Amino acid sequence: MFDLKVMNSVLGELEEERGIPREKVIEAIEAALATAYKKEYAKRGTIIRAKLDLNSGTTEFQQVKEVVDESTVRFVDEALEEEEPKKFAAEVDTSVEGELPRFNAEQHIMLADAKLMKRDAKVGDELIFPLETKEDYGRIAAQTAKQVIIQKIREAEKVSVVAEFGKRQGEIVAGTVQRMERGNIFVDLGRATGILPYDEQIPGERYRQGERIRGLLYQVEESPRGIYLRLSRANPQFLAKLFEMEAPEAAHGTVTFKAIAREAGSRSKVAVASTDPHVDPVGSLVGQRGVRVSTVTSELGGEKIDIIEWNENPKAFIEEALSPARITSVELDEGEHKATIKVAEDQQSLAIGRGGQNVRLAAKLTGWRIDIQSTGGAKLAETDETGELAKTTPAAE
Repeated sequence: MFDLKVMNSVLGELEEERGIPREKVIEAIEAALATAYKKEYAKRGTIIRAKLDLNSGTTEFQQVKEVVDESTVRFVDEALEEEEPKKFAAEVDTSVEGELPRFNAEQHIMLADAKLMKRDAKVGDELIFPLETKEDYGRIAAQTAKQVIIQKIREAEKVSVVAEFGKRQGEIVAGTVQRMERGNIFVDLGRATGILPYDEQIPGERYRQGERIRGLLYQVEESPRGIYLRLSRANPQFLAKLFEMEAPEAAHGTVTFKAIAREAGSRSKVAVASTDPHVDPVGSLVGQRGVRVSTVTSELGGEKIDIIEWNENPKAFIEEALSPARITSVELDEGEHKATIKVAEDQQSLAIGRGGQNVRLAAKLTGWRIDIQSTGGAKLAETDETGELAKTTPAAE
């Protein structure tokens, strides 16, 4: 029936290279063969089992019947069944919960009849009845086995991809641009395809097919339609991971990222701290002559990056967050979680930034609402609870 040499070779390959135990594949093939046999030759409701012999290449088929009695099944009047055939056509009993299953001669055998075949038979036992192997079944069996093996390979690939990329979630992965569809970029990652959605791309970046691209693997999603590896270049953690690749102090955890506020492709603010008093966290990320931060900036298409040192003192932290502007004073309102900042006239545009970007990023970085005023008390700009600019004066812009 089967080419044993090919069969054993395939089973061995699946086990060694893809990690699928041959017993699991054989079980799946036997289940598929039983289903195919039942469909072709057996009556509705019949329970069929198949046993594949890898030594001879033959398959034995058996019908299984459960031993029952009047206390475990119910009997339906044949005349009633003829009147309502549709009601009794289903193989699986759909009666209300707690009702006994209906007796089915293809699935059940009465205890008295079972004892004639097996003296010690009891309710709940299974009796096995050999079935003849059909002459034309060889072709069907071989095709069924092939389909099962293909399915198992696909399942193994799926499990393997999920396992491999699941471990890499939150890390940077690299691939080549495969195609672009509706603004989304599909990236060939080798064993799988990643998706860089439009809203996770850096504004203004353009890619060509076959071009090398890197992104943060932020989600590994398994669905009936396949595996989706979602990438991002706009996520703040992409910036952090890029610094980890450039700065050993960040990779080893000596320098930690406390907060990141980012407007991808334009500007970011990064607050860092050091677990070692002898290590300068800001200097570690900047690098000699700014080489490290320049490398990250280049990867991000020229995005400006402000690196500041984390400070547990809110006033000092907010003041640092608003750099490069020099702040005259900081007043905190703990109840509203609001910081009122006063700046000299020549520092107003720096504090607010173009289009309010500097104060907006500072608010997101610190988590405080920021109200920027002139030294005379005139309100220049204010952020809301989300860090977005609530209002700004024409003079400030």
